[in-house]
Amino acid sequence: MNNRTNDLLKIRLGVKTTTLNNNMSAGEYFQNATLRPSIQFQKELLIESFKNYVKKHKNVFYSLSTDKKLHYIENAIQRDIKFRNSLKGMIIGVFSLEEYKQYIQDSSALNKRMMNLVIERLKDNILLLEYPEDLSKAG
Repeated sequence: MNNRTNDLLKIRLGVKTTTLNNNMSAGEYFQNATLRPSIQFQKELLIESFKNYVKKHKNVFYSLSTDKKLHYIENAIQRDIKFRNSLKGMIIGVFSLEEYKQYIQDSSALNKRMMNLVIERLKDNILLLEYPEDLSKAG
């Protein structure tokens, strides 16, 4: 393994999120061994990226009910291709070369898994997506 791979795997070791076993499908194994730790590692960046997305879309998100905020998160990621591709890049960027080679073998299915995990991560952190204080004081 090269230094980049070793460094990436060392960084993500502390963010293991599930157990792995031989009964898992290849997609499920990749999801649990690579996607979950990568998304967990990038959580703060993903949240800030979503906040920036909301800001660029006139902060409408902050005036919505909780249910509508959850729907907004899904819509933003599923329908805004540029935003979705940006999020994918943030996650793929912390793959090792070996993981990337695995990923490209079934990228379509793995992208679905990846975006579903990102949606769930943002929904789970909805309290971190409240109206920023600096904006509430300005208005």
